[in-house]
Amino acid sequence: MSELVDLDPFRRFRDVTRARIGIGRTGDAMTTEEVLRFQLSHARARDAVLGEADFAAMAKALLPVEALILHSRASDRKTYLARPDLGRSVAPESLTRLGHGPHDIVFVVADGLSASAVEKHALSVLTECLSQLASFNVGPVILAEQARVAFGDEVGEALSAQIVVVLIGERPGLSTPSSLGAYVTYAPKTGLLDSARNCISNIHDDGLSPRQAAQKICWIVREAMRLKLTGVGLKENSAGSEITTDVAAAPDLLG
Repeated sequence: MSELVDLDPFRRFRDVTRARIGIGRTGDAMTTEEVLRFQLSHARARDAVLGEADFAAMAKALLPVEALILHSRASDRKTYLARPDLGRSVAPESLTRLGHGPHDIVFVVADGLSASAVEKHALSVLTECLSQLASFNVGPVILAEQARVAFGDEVGEALSAQIVVVLIGERPGLSTPSSLGAYVTYAPKTGLLDSARNCISNIHDDGLSPRQAAQKICWIVREAMRLKLTGVGLKENSAGSEITTDVAAAPDLLG
């Protein structure tokens, strides 16, 4: 008996990716099934952007670790989406609630552009990081509403932190609405460029697990402490599983 011929040449690609490949058609249009799948993915992405993270519940779950719920200068979600600059700075009333440092590390959990990513993954990543970095002086965990990555620079500067780690909901796509990112910055201060930080992205069910992400974060934190820099001058040598520095880039960051 001859072997059955697979009439779908794209099946083997779809088995290894969540991307929409070879989705088929009916006439000149997509099939009804694919249209409905697209609409569902789009709705989940919108919900992720417009949703709110339950930071009160997260603060309770973190006990006895101290957690402070702070707010950016963006007064609401609509303003946050229209004015990215306001999400990068801390509201004056929130600044007054910050204590004093110095601290080795401060963690900031920001809602960013995906509340669902924060709800699903942030607590697991944070708990694992706190366990692995227990020997360091870690400041209070900052839970930041309507915040973007640079929010952590102002917080870190105010708390005299050597390093700030921002866990933030990434911009959702049609493949996943719940992807978390982590940004590690040495010597945080207001006005830093993104080139001064290291990013670990795609922390979600089909990407990096919370444990894998925490291992990478803690690895970078320790190397940043030793080398006193982050960003383009601090690179992962994945082949040798080591962190290396770009000597040419490092002086610019330290300046």
